[in-house]
Amino acid sequence: MTEKNTSGRGQRELRVRVKTAKGRKLSSTLWLERQLNDPYVQRAKKEGYRGRAAFKILELDDKFGFLKPGARVVDLGCAPGGWCQVAVGRVNALGERVSKPIGTVLGVDLQEVEPIQGAQIHQLDFLSDEADDLVKGWLGGRADVVMSDMAAAASGHKGTDHLRIIALCEAAAYFAFDVLEEGGTFVAKVLAGGAENELQSILKRAFKKVANVKPPASRADSSEKFVVAQGFRGHPDAGRAADNGEMPEEE
Repeated sequence: MTEKNTSGRGQRELRVRVKTAKGRKLSSTLWLERQLNDPYVQRAKKEGYRGRAAFKILELDDKFGFLKPGARVVDLGCAPGGWCQVAVGRVNALGERVSKPIGTVLGVDLQEVEPIQGAQIHQLDFLSDEADDLVKGWLGGRADVVMSDMAAAASGHKGTDHLRIIALCEAAAYFAFDVLEEGGTFVAKVLAGGAENELQSILKRAFKKVANVKPPASRADSSEKFVVAQGFRGHPDAGRAADNGEMPEEE
């Protein structure tokens, strides 16, 4: 149970401590204790978001302003749905701001996701050959934003996990190249660790601006950061093909 200091100015909640239950690992107990004491977890429950990760995309959008009313947004690996919830409100997908254009939010994930009001949710492997055409069909055109909070399954080996998430982020980037509108934005989670140089190089060829950010909602002890690439110029390999005297393939 949480005790409160109710002395007025300087009021704060005291830390919740969790006893180790029989059969529960120490790591599980520490995780549960961290969750119970995490202010973003508490805010998520209070504000109706499906997880604390919602605040990461809120903070990134506050800084870079890519979730604009009327925008068409694709959320890759959208489960449990917190990023979609944020996007619905920011792009006016429900049409609640009558003087603003109405946006579209499309979430895709390998697993089934509970419906989110104002968003289209599809069970889809974004790596499949037909995924980009399906997404453009559902959107009725190209996307203004492709975003991803995906992380590969943890192996317990830091170096391996880093390589896996970079590979996943590169795959998400190449998907974005196929579905983004000119001038569009790509946002994705990466892990700091030194193997992301090639990803940065690819993104800098494809976008006008590339920033690497750790939002306040990202835990201090986590190596995660987010890449925000804005001003999509076109598929980076198309430019290389032209330099080599090759014509890029038409869609």
